This record gives sequence, C-alpha cells and structure tokens, in this order.
Amino acid sequence: MSIKDYYGGQSWQEWPETLQKREKDSLEAIRQELTDEILFWKKVQFLFFYQWDKLKAYAEENNIKIIGDLPIYVSYDSADVWAHPEEFQLDENLCPIEVAGCPPDGFSADGQLWGNPLFNWDYMKETGYQWWVNRIAYQSKIYDVIRIDHFRGFDEYYAIPYGDSTAKNGYWKPGPGMDLFTTIENKLGKLPIIAEDLGFLTDSVKQLLASTGFPGMKVLEFAFDSRDTGSGYLPHCYPNNCVVYTGTHDNDTILGWFETAPEEFQNNAIRYLRLTKEEGYHIGMMRCAWASVANTAIMQMQDFLGLGVEGRMNTPSTLGGNWTWRCLPGDYNNELADWLYEETKIYDRLN
Repeated sequence: MSIKDYYGGQSWQEWPETLQKREKDSLEAIRQELTDEILFWKKVQFLFFYQWDKLKAYAEENNIKIIGDLPIYVSYDSADVWAHPEEFQLDENLCPIEVAGCPPDGFSADGQLWGNPLFNWDYMKETGYQWWVNRIAYQSKIYDVIRIDHFRGFDEYYAIPYGDSTAKNGYWKPGPGMDLFTTIENKLGKLPIIAEDLGFLTDSVKQLLASTGFPGMKVLEFAFDSRDTGSGYLPHCYPNNCVVYTGTHDNDTILGWFETAPEEFQNNAIRYLRLTKEEGYHIGMMRCAWASVANTAIMQMQDFLGLGVEGRMNTPSTLGGNWTWRCLPGDYNNELADWLYEETKIYDRLN
C-alpha cells in the first residue's frame, strides 16, 4: 500500500520492474524511503484488528457465530499476486496467461469475465497447497465459519484468454479436486466450512461436494425461475446437509424480488409457498425456509424488517451505492424480536 500510494495509486504492474519483481535491493531501498508510510499502514491494520477482536468477543459472549465469505480468486492487483506470482498462471512478464470467469448461458450471452488471475494448481500441489492452507488457517482464526465462494471452481475452472473482452472463448480445465481439501483437513483438521455451490453443477461437482461433507447452499429466490428447472432449489429437494437462504447479499430483498422478478416467477412462488398478502410474502417465504429440512436457515435483516428494493445490499457487477444499507436504532424492536423467537421456536431452530 505504501508503494502504491507513492506511485499515485498505480497497480503494481505499473511500478518499476525491479519493484514488480521484488528485487531485494529495490525492496530494501523503498522500505527505507517509506518508513513513515509503512508505519501508518501497520497502525491501520492494528486498529482494524483491535476493533475486530472486540466485536468478535462481543459476538461470542452472546452466542453469535460469524461467517466469513472467502472468494476463491484474488485480484490481479493484490498483495497475494505481487508477493507470490509463482502461485498463479502468469508469464515471464508477470501478465496473466488466462483469467477467470463463467461461460455464456441463458442469463448472459457473453458469459462473465471476472478477470482474476488463475491459480497454478500444478505448482500448488508440489508445495502441498501451502498457500491455501495458510489462507484457510488464517480465516479460521478471525471467523467461526468459512463460506468458500465459487466451489465448483475447485472441480473445474473456466479459463478465458487474457485480453479477451468477453468470456465466449473460454474453456473448462481440471481443478485440484478432493486432493486440496484432503490436504487442508490433514493439516488443519475438520473445519466448519460452507460451500457456495450455486449455479449449474455437473455430476463431478456434486460428487466433490459429497466427498468433502461440506453443506451446500440453497437460495429460495432462485427456486422459482422457470428457466432453471431441476436445480434443486425447491425445498422439497433439499438434503439435510445444506444451508438455506431466502436470498444472499447479492440478491434483492424478498419484497424487492416480488417487485422486480418476472410475473411468472412470482406466480410460481405464490403457488408453491401458498403466499398471501395478508400474512406478507416475506413472512411466508421465511417460514418456508425455517420449515425445510435444511440444517441451517439464514435470513437477511432487511427481510425481517419487510423492506423492499430500498433495502438491497449489493447489485453484482455495479459500482457505487452498494453496501450502504444500515439497520438503524429502533428498526429492530422488542415486538419483532418476540415474533422471531416464537417463529424459530415453532420450527425447532432455537440455538
């Protein structure tokens, strides 16, 4: 961060070559020159973890567990790639050879071009996946449960030629599979992990999930899309070992979904869940999640409060206006708390 500020916010790929490639003399010289700036960032990190430790201790005192979201990929302009380029698929100039994304489907004709550098899984295997072991070990210290994003990428990952403007020319390549998770468990023990297994899943992905024993995810807002039949998101298809969400941080609120989803999808939900306006569509959908056989059910605070699109947390692939919603004092009151207690008691979901 200190070097990045020194060069006006430029990505590390724009720094002098000796710093890009972390040559010892150049790193030592810049450390001497930026002593105060480095100390500033150390203090920022200290203050963050001081506050985080207090928050986590408070949560533990109140029997609340924190789930940490762990993206599978990291940014090209990250300390991870700069410090350990050998762990990624880069050429001799430290440029990505191929990048991450998802193929075209019924929802996107161009697919999704994420642009993250891909892992050098062959090298990682040779080193006992130590980079991943270190990453998971650290996350397990600051969170109680880890949710690993884009789980299917460990079975097969989609590789797109670097420089392409769409994901159309990508292709699937084999990932590390069970070998990675066996290694992690051997080194760290059995950890509480949730697999984000959303999207189209092949038989081999389903087998990998079963082999790990991790619970997968079920999102009720996905269950009523007529284009996505046989996905397993309808509650009567759930296994016990899963986590059901009405929607995630990337989805609209329940009432927001009913404002914006195609009428056919809304009607599918109303018929399947027997929803009524008198009770409230959001309450009916939450009750369905609690009544399901899923071991864990997670709801958004915005849905408890019955908020519409104004309560949406994040819209993927957009900039600005995201992550700004806050629950204000008085929004969550004793009446709502009593109702929530009774509902979770009815469905045997009290802690």
